Amino acid sequence: MLSRMLLEGKAAIVTGAGSGIGRSSAMRFAAEGAAVVVADVRGDAARRVANLVTAAGGRAVPCETDVGDAAQVEAMVATALSELGRLDVVFNNAALSRPGTAIDLLPETWDLMWRTNVSSLFHTAKHAIPFMAEHGGGSIIATASISGLFADANTVGYATTKAAVFGLVKALAIDHARQGIRVNCLCPGVTATPPMLKALGGGSGPLHDALVESQPLGRLGRPEELAAVAVWLASDEASYVTGQTIIADGGLTSESQFSRLLRMT
Repeated sequence: MLSRMLLEGKAAIVTGAGSGIGRSSAMRFAAEGAAVVVADVRGDAARRVANLVTAAGGRAVPCETDVGDAAQVEAMVATALSELGRLDVVFNNAALSRPGTAIDLLPETWDLMWRTNVSSLFHTAKHAIPFMAEHGGGSIIATASISGLFADANTVGYATTKAAVFGLVKALAIDHARQGIRVNCLCPGVTATPPMLKALGGGSGPLHDALVESQPLGRLGRPEELAAVAVWLASDEASYVTGQTIIADGGLTSESQFSRLLRMT
């Protein structure tokens, strides 16, 4: 007997879906039976991924969206409802990182990261939850980061906004649990996305090798591995999971500094 696809009959939005974890998630959501709004600030990237989904036999609608703009987030949710007729899942994955300390980070850059990384989830919830609640519930997933748990140097904006995502997820989960809305965090570790590989010199060299060596599993995460966790959180298989942070980091945050030093010596 064939198993049922995890997201069969559901409609989903994936933001930041033009590349990396978002792209892999949009593809995996569709493979598991969901119709997907592929949202990205880069319209051409959203269309490319939507075309890939369609070519693989799925249903996808591209949607150029700057999630840091409240009006565009509202329009994105409206697109899902008008094009797909329903909305069961939102994967609030898009994010922005800019380096800087509190001394040198420009206030407008701080505000941009806050709008993109935190306010986007607030506005998505504001517009998606009323429909979900009226139609039996739904699942909202937000991408956080281990940077919100343990800050890296020179990342005051990113670390702060990702830490805020944890609190916002818990608040949303408690406020809307009785409406059948589940809200959870996906917290990736070091993942081989295009921006990460670019920062590591194209995926090779001393910095890349040292970072790989620092990982307990001895490798970086793959976007499709994070997509698999997102699919599970979106599905009815996780029906009793809400207000939680699922860390998928290859064990990085479970290892002490001392243990890491010994292992790498």
